Amino acid sequence: MNRDSNTYTIIYASVMVVLVAVVLAFTSQSLQSLQKENEENDKRQQILRSINVQIPADEAKAKYDELIETSFLVNEQGEKIEGDAFAADVAKAFGEKTYPVFVARVDGETKYIMALSGAGLWGPLWGYISVNDDRNTIYGADFSHAGETPGLGAEIVMPSFSGPFTGKHIFINGEYKSVAIVKPGKSVAGQDYVDGISGGTITSQGVDKMIYDSLQGYVRFLTSQNQQEDEIIK
Repeated sequence: MNRDSNTYTIIYASVMVVLVAVVLAFTSQSLQSLQKENEENDKRQQILRSINVQIPADEAKAKYDELIETSFLVNEQGEKIEGDAFAADVAKAFGEKTYPVFVARVDGETKYIMALSGAGLWGPLWGYISVNDDRNTIYGADFSHAGETPGLGAEIVMPSFSGPFTGKHIFINGEYKSVAIVKPGKSVAGQDYVDGISGGTITSQGVDKMIYDSLQGYVRFLTSQNQQEDEIIK
């Protein structure tokens, strides 16, 4: 075949396109399981950070299995329902009025971990927040984002932002209040609060709204004092 002909050029280009497509499809398929494992370990790390456990990705599954006793979904009435809490897409689950709960055992004490989902300046925000067995006092928190501004809103991932949530209360005198995010140096009456990110006002407001809206779905679960501990963790 004449290599200078248009026919040769078209055939050659078509063959190369097919070969490249096959190689890319094979590579994508080969890496799919590894990608899924990495995503799951990243999620485990986030959940563990909400109970103040920092662990490398390659140790996340073992530590998660050690500390997380059970997980389940609840509805707005605080009732346990069918579903996989770990596999759930949090934003979608919230839209369906279902809420993931993870029950951890840390130093012999029960911690309840709840998922968060919201929006920041440039994209989605998400995270996890844990409470002690009184279902009110915050034990730890972890926040993540898709594209907040580095050095400003992106600072929500830092312990300097999430750390001050420890010891804050979701309910004040039995009334749901959430935890407010305020401008540094400011305060708010009637509820616990933490300082927002300097220069990251919109992201801080997004976190404030995310916590309030997300935890509101868990209120009945958190206030169901008639539920026995063994009913929750079985």
